[in-house]
Amino acid sequence: MDHANHVRLSNAELTADVLDGATIYGPDDEKIGSVDHLHGSQVVIDVGGFLGIGAKPVAVAASELDFMRDEDGDVHAVTNWTKDQLKAMPEHRD
Repeated sequence: MDHANHVRLSNAELTADVLDGATIYGPDDEKIGSVDHLHGSQVVIDVGGFLGIGAKPVAVAASELDFMRDEDGDVHAVTNWTKDQLKAMPEHRD
């Protein structure tokens, strides 16, 4: 996916309603997870699993993710984290 023409979200748009369920892409445009919810200034990402079953929730700083909207209006994010790096993080618990 070419993210060059996607519109970056403003800080005002970084809300739970907008980000909930957004796909997270890692290096080489690999789908590495999806936004589960926000926890303060952190984004909780479900990593791995299938259709949300068996996914591991991990929290990363929102600044580690570049949120944008594609041509269809769908919100997603890109990051330098890999799926394996996220899986190695401690599990997030609210």
